[in-house]
Amino acid sequence: MPKLRGEAFWRETLRSAHYVVAPMVDQSELAWRLLSRRHGAQLCYTPMLHAQVFLRDANYRRENLYGEACPEDRPLIVQFCANDPEVFVQAALLAQDYCDAIDLNLGCPQMIAKRGHYGAFLQEEWDLLQRMILLANEKLSVPITCKIRVFPDIDKTVKYAQMLEKAGCQLLTVHGRTKEQKGPLAGVASWEHIQAVRKAVNIPVFANGNIQCLSDVEECIRKTGVHGVMSAEGNLHNPALFEGRNPLVWEMAEEYLEIVQKYPCPLSYVRAHLFKLWHHTLQVYQQLREELAKVKTLEGIVDVNRELKLRCQEEIANQKEGEKPKEGLPFFHWICQPYIRPRPKERCKENGASGTEKGVHGKRTLEEEEDGNSELLSKNKQKKKLRNPNKSFDPSLKPKYAKCDQCGNPKGNKCVFNMCRGCCKKRAFKETADCPGHGLLFKTKYEKSLSWQHSQRGIQSPEMSRRGEAEVREAVALKEATDS
Repeated sequence: MPKLRGEAFWRETLRSAHYVVAPMVDQSELAWRLLSRRHGAQLCYTPMLHAQVFLRDANYRRENLYGEACPEDRPLIVQFCANDPEVFVQAALLAQDYCDAIDLNLGCPQMIAKRGHYGAFLQEEWDLLQRMILLANEKLSVPITCKIRVFPDIDKTVKYAQMLEKAGCQLLTVHGRTKEQKGPLAGVASWEHIQAVRKAVNIPVFANGNIQCLSDVEECIRKTGVHGVMSAEGNLHNPALFEGRNPLVWEMAEEYLEIVQKYPCPLSYVRAHLFKLWHHTLQVYQQLREELAKVKTLEGIVDVNRELKLRCQEEIANQKEGEKPKEGLPFFHWICQPYIRPRPKERCKENGASGTEKGVHGKRTLEEEEDGNSELLSKNKQKKKLRNPNKSFDPSLKPKYAKCDQCGNPKGNKCVFNMCRGCCKKRAFKETADCPGHGLLFKTKYEKSLSWQHSQRGIQSPEMSRRGEAEVREAVALKEATDS
């Protein structure tokens, strides 16, 4: 059967999917995809998989794709990050029998993508992208799709999309933000860019960005003319988003935990999902937030979820008539609802920084963080403070280390040469000396070796003795190098 392309692929293979769950690292695993499908999602992506790791590691393939067969988890698109055409295609060939299409990630803006040279950091390398998509389109039995971010300039974004289409991309997901728009600086996604791409290409287009509820989905389709809409954070905070419902949080949490028991996944994924679902409630019950962070078993997570449910039900029972949600929320905190990411200046206030230009990213200054005030410490340091209340982060109280006479690094406290271990080792070897402080015993081992040789060989000629000494020193040096 010939490979379906473009509109035919979207209509027949993807069943004209309008409601799409985004690829999310460690978050769009099988259990979450099944929950989302039960509540309106029509198409799901796997988390982003690393093509090179997928190609060489059988365990990685089994854990992320080759696990238990699940017929209801279709249609499914497997997403890879890659920067080498051969590696990308070889990984895709191993995955194509388990999905309906292969997606190339050209949208990840994170620092790990910059270091690994993939995702949105390939968007200027059009020749490389053409080669990757051309080869995949030629070799794979399933269509190739792409997920991109936009350029600031609409015309360049359109040309970029047209280039990908010409290379063989059969469906394009356009995230209406640039690679610089992330975290607290994400801002609003540009539907204008998405609309321009939709008008300029002849393949199906999905929109991504600004989707928090079903009315956003409908408005996006109406304004941009796209075939479908993809949600990431909106889906994590309300998996019933595509149903147009705002259910009780514990209903979604309990249903998800039941699915996890049937289709297990790492505990870190489960914990992260509950942090998102219970986000607003955990601001109220901080102690349970700590318990959820520390729990080590799925049963423990179920217990925390049950306690959160009981607290909320008790709060509902004691609720006064006409009482309204607090903190400016559209619903009470126990109802699934969007999380509006704070703007940079708001985040500054949350972190105790002033609204000056210097603090625009919401980061603490070094002095604020290390003055011992727990309210201004980073989260990691606050956790250390909880484990050890007497711990101080005041730099003036940190021990001062004496410097090595040779290189300036901290010297060993008991070094006989007043040096760091590296410099001490070189000097002790050169002088055949000992440094008990660093555990370097060149002289002692040399003397023991000489003694042993004399006992074995008896009296030797001076020439043999000198040769033996050289051999011993060589053997001792080799052993020291091996030990270190």
